[in-house]
Amino acid sequence: STSRPILLITSTYREAESLTASLGSILGTDAVAYYPAWETLPHERLSPRSDTVGRRLSVLRRLAGNDELPPPHVIVAPVRAVLQPQVKGLGDLLPVTVVAGEDFDIDALARALADAAYVRVDLVERRGEFAVRGGIIDVFPPTEEHPLRVELWGDDVEEIRSFSVADQRTLEKAERLWAPPCRELLLTDDVRERAAELGRQHPQLLELTDKLAAGIAVEGMESLAPVLVDEMELLVDLMPDDTHVLVLDPERVRTRAHDLVATSEEFLGASWAAAAGGGTAPI
Repeated sequence: STSRPILLITSTYREAESLTASLGSILGTDAVAYYPAWETLPHERLSPRSDTVGRRLSVLRRLAGNDELPPPHVIVAPVRAVLQPQVKGLGDLLPVTVVAGEDFDIDALARALADAAYVRVDLVERRGEFAVRGGIIDVFPPTEEHPLRVELWGDDVEEIRSFSVADQRTLEKAERLWAPPCRELLLTDDVRERAAELGRQHPQLLELTDKLAAGIAVEGMESLAPVLVDEMELLVDLMPDDTHVLVLDPERVRTRAHDLVATSEEFLGASWAAAAGGGTAPI
């Protein structure tokens, strides 16, 4: 047992998940955190799932000292999560928080959720969605098992309860709503301006950039992150200087890293081939 933070790198997701569970049962669940990789390729027109993003941001907030939990003593990550550059400063994105009994303007709450990349719908069914009906806001944070219903009386938060997606019935009382962002690229004014400029330079991206410039989150927008933000960084950049890095089965990790890069290149090549035949140009 050492006081130095530890980064454990595995070759696969499955290894990382089982190792997190095993170490958590020995060291305590708060001492060990799993840092998942996206389940999409960086240049695909697909966005990572909101629950994946929620888990990643939770670890990054803890590392940045912006969470109620202290930084984890051990972080377990598959090599894919370690290799992939991410938007700089994600650990500084704070959740939208509403506490029962406090004042909160319903329009301001809806705006804050939209800014945190929640999608407004009529009926909340999936993580990353919210709905407004009269003095009620339903929100499904990416890291929660059930969505939450915030009931307001005027500007006063009267009650917060979890509810079932299946029949929309309320379940247990909750002290607060804690809604972290659902995406790793948020549509700030700067990002929107850059998206508009990118569309002017590359007309083949207009179907994506027009929506981003208008503040509408679209599937696959994260693939444009490297040209829409100032800087990208790696998980290792955020770990303390005295971190002990352990690579489990280095040969398998090395092979897996090589395969990931090769697969990414192959997919990109195949996308350009499809584009030549009238398909969508890749990013």
